[in-house]
Amino acid sequence: MGSTETQTDLTPDFRYIPLSYSHADSQASALRLILTLNPDWEGPGNNIQFVRFTDGITNTLLKIINPKAGLTEEQIDNEAVLMRAYGNGTEILIDRERETKSHALLASRGLAPPLLARFKNGLLYRFIRGKPCGHLDLVSPPIWRGVARRLAQWHAVLPSSGAAPTKDGEASVSEIAQSHDDEITVIQPRRGGPSMWAVLQKWVLALPVTTPEQRARRLSLQQELQWVVEVLDDGKGIGEDGLVFSHCDLLCANVIVLPSEDNAPIPEDGIAPVNFIDYEYAVPAPAAFDISNHLAEWGGYDCDYNMMPTKSVRRQFLTEYTKSYCQQRGIDAASEAEIVDRLYEDVDRFRGIPGLYWGVWALIQAQISQIDFDYASYAETRLGEYFAWKREIDGSRKQAGEDIPLREARWAQEA
Repeated sequence: MGSTETQTDLTPDFRYIPLSYSHADSQASALRLILTLNPDWEGPGNNIQFVRFTDGITNTLLKIINPKAGLTEEQIDNEAVLMRAYGNGTEILIDRERETKSHALLASRGLAPPLLARFKNGLLYRFIRGKPCGHLDLVSPPIWRGVARRLAQWHAVLPSSGAAPTKDGEASVSEIAQSHDDEITVIQPRRGGPSMWAVLQKWVLALPVTTPEQRARRLSLQQELQWVVEVLDDGKGIGEDGLVFSHCDLLCANVIVLPSEDNAPIPEDGIAPVNFIDYEYAVPAPAAFDISNHLAEWGGYDCDYNMMPTKSVRRQFLTEYTKSYCQQRGIDAASEAEIVDRLYEDVDRFRGIPGLYWGVWALIQAQISQIDFDYASYAETRLGEYFAWKREIDGSRKQAGEDIPLREARWAQEA
């Protein structure tokens, strides 16, 4: 059913299936894809089933299994395939070529499941056994310690430039600037090429400008981006020139708690084994952004700021992170306390940036997404986090005699 060919710009043995997944004809189109990948799954004795994990914010994710007679649940899962089909219009937000190359890079380091094939509007890859987290799981010490260790491994062992450039070369900030001749003055980060700063610049330029109000807001957000880059893009963080290869989207559902060897609910060392999935937004970024972005997700999709980590919890998280980072990098343990102190300060400085990042993202989603989610309200909530942070650091909130917002109050709490 269909044919395969090699994508020469990817790894040599990486299969390309010239078929598409159709949301309108989900099961039939997914069946064509899986039988092209695994033709031996067709015929008597096979029992292909589809488990829909989510019609996600940007994707559809299906688990495809073939529970043949006599197989254990573990054996079935070991042969299971995940199919990720891209959402309509998401190419505005996500470089899919970069995502594929990032996944391949991570898989080569044992940090992602093996890629099996690419198709016209998605990927097929191996299933990871385990349990996706809810936001309440993220505040559990065994899990956040596991996240801290795994994230440090990402930052320590992966090249800070991430995957190789895409086939046509991902648009640099300078190329973006040449293609936009209007009132926008495009930012110039310290380091050229892909980065979370370049991604955010691309998103700001993609904001709608059909009304005077929209045009004014885009200009205002561009001015905020320019200010943030001037203040925070200083090259002082860990990594090469202050950047590490980052996940940039460590919300709860992208953290998978792996089965322990003895299936104990809490491992003996008190640290749950975890892995990360979904690499759509993975790109070079300051480590402090990747960490603060994850900590922001402790509030969940409803942004429950009562869940924000206090000072003492953040320091414990960073201590676990630094221990793992130093082990991976071969850094003497005597340097750990100094690195923790520096990271603690950096994460504090970056705590408002996830709000700007996802606020701009949600403004675009409000225009393009067909998913039943109030992106417009979500955008205002996340942008409110950014402006609350800014008012805290410039003192304007205190000067106005206003109460400190809950998120900032929780962040300032000692224990």
